[in-house]
Amino acid sequence: MAKKPSGLRFQPSGGARAPQVPVGKKQLLEIERLANDGRGIGFVDGRTWFVAGALPGEQVEARVLGARSQVVEARTERILRASPQRRVEPCAHARSCGGCSVQHMAHADQLALKQRMLSEQFSRLAGLQPQEWAPPLVGPEFAYRRRARIAVRWDAKGKRLEVGFRAAASQDIVAIADCPVLVQPLQPILRALPAVLRELDKPQAIGHVELFSGTASAVLVRHTAPLSEADLARLQAFCVAQAAQLWLHGAGAPEPFDPAQRLGYRLEAWDLQLDYRPGDFIQVNAPVNAAMVAQALDWLAPQAHERVLDLFCGLGNFALPLAGRVREVVAVEGVQTMVERAAGNAASNGLGNAHFFQADLSNPLADAGWARGGFDAVLLDPPRDGALSVVRQIAGLGATRLLYVSCNPATLARDSAELQVQGYRLKKAGILDMFPQTAHVEAMALFERH
Repeated sequence: MAKKPSGLRFQPSGGARAPQVPVGKKQLLEIERLANDGRGIGFVDGRTWFVAGALPGEQVEARVLGARSQVVEARTERILRASPQRRVEPCAHARSCGGCSVQHMAHADQLALKQRMLSEQFSRLAGLQPQEWAPPLVGPEFAYRRRARIAVRWDAKGKRLEVGFRAAASQDIVAIADCPVLVQPLQPILRALPAVLRELDKPQAIGHVELFSGTASAVLVRHTAPLSEADLARLQAFCVAQAAQLWLHGAGAPEPFDPAQRLGYRLEAWDLQLDYRPGDFIQVNAPVNAAMVAQALDWLAPQAHERVLDLFCGLGNFALPLAGRVREVVAVEGVQTMVERAAGNAASNGLGNAHFFQADLSNPLADAGWARGGFDAVLLDPPRDGALSVVRQIAGLGATRLLYVSCNPATLARDSAELQVQGYRLKKAGILDMFPQTAHVEAMALFERH
């Protein structure tokens, strides 16, 4: 009689390991459900397959991208039985470009996936659910992205410059003339850019190019060697023809070709303009950013007599609108150049009640002069690794309300558990659809302390 499997993960002495699945192998799969990142999940021979571009209920032929232990990562090569939820991707490059991983899903299904992911992270990592779920905060499904990095690589063998976007799960570059998620002002620049780069005397000196749209359009050229006067003239003539600023990024910080040029974006509802420079963090989705700021003010409900703390304040994206509503805003950021930029933005917008400080927010808050006096409310907008060291000390600041804006539901959920220990309760939460056509989830959560 056959011996029952022990269920142990290790291989008994003298046995042979199961052969690894080779990269490039094709496999027929039945897709059973979706992972939180939007990939389909199937099972073969005890292995779990994560398949990009597949939906539940589909039968697909998948090609292996990589494998480790019992997990295989793959992408859809052919769809033999399609899900009724599948749509034809609006972009012809959706299956090769690495930018839009869930374009084959209807927008409503994308939102449902993101909502489920946030809810599962709260449950799994914090044992929490908000008292109220807010509806998703959405903007345009396409033509939303006001910033994009264009990959550039010199093919020494073919003596040709490759220009485009990185391919999915690859270092290959996909040449793209039109990108549906890019804002309209950047489309003609994207189409014309490859030709001017290939005309340069030394195209191999170009590292990458970034496009920006705000109060002006801008083209940032990252170069790894000095550019000749002739190449600089070609690039400047191109930008003039495209009504765009030229910025250059060599060994130092990015600098405008014309020192008088300024780049920024507006928050129209508050009559604010925020200047920035390439390399500074800005939200790529202007409509959702504006809606996010409005929702943050609505949820936090700041009052005219209050003192509010804005941590990880960046350029002042939240601090400046807050300053128009309260007695004082204290805004803290880890990067000194961003602090200076934010203070300049406050001054140029006539806001004298917003005060900006540089601080390492992993250090004790009680040691900081700006933390003295306490606060009525706190707003947090940390990077992906969250703000655990901050929230462990947050109760000492005295705030009864805390608004957390997150670009990583896992660290938001982790920090929410700590906020509960600090005496805060999760009142309201919801997703922010900052990146349609991708599985990336941003979220907002309101906490109250009694």
